[in-house]
Amino acid sequence: MTDMLVKLYNLPPLDPEIEAQRAHGITIRRPLGAEKHFVIDWIRAEFGDYWASETDVCFAHQPISCFIAKDNAVIGFGCYDATAKGFFGPTGVGEAARGKGTGRALLIACMHALKWEGYGYAIIGGVGPKEFYAKGVGAVEIPDSTPGMYADMLHADNDEDDDDAE
Repeated sequence: MTDMLVKLYNLPPLDPEIEAQRAHGITIRRPLGAEKHFVIDWIRAEFGDYWASETDVCFAHQPISCFIAKDNAVIGFGCYDATAKGFFGPTGVGEAARGKGTGRALLIACMHALKWEGYGYAIIGGVGPKEFYAKGVGAVEIPDSTPGMYADMLHADNDEDDDDAE
């Protein structure tokens, strides 16, 4: 899967995304350190160990380099600076909560955070839905970026699917 590049100086505004989520009863925010186990456990259950491990790294950063979407509980997450500096991901929205623009709001929140922290560009590693990122933040494919930084990743003996990374 290819990587994509995002110009952080040309992002859509964040406030309308946050307001649209509020209209659905969803809050987008950084988790607190005390919420780490709730967030990591939810990600592990919904998306697996790889994404839970990457998200765990985000809690060591100040500020925490993760955003969550929540109603009464976690329904989605987006991370940056997890696998490498300037990288976005992993990110996901629980199946039952999809279709409300929550993934887009998390993406844009993370991109703005990267910009606020001084980056000019962001990399989305091992992209699945290219059109989503192109439409959402103007991401473009990086030529010759496959297999990318996930090429030599460790796998459990019974884990034959290495496509779970980003």
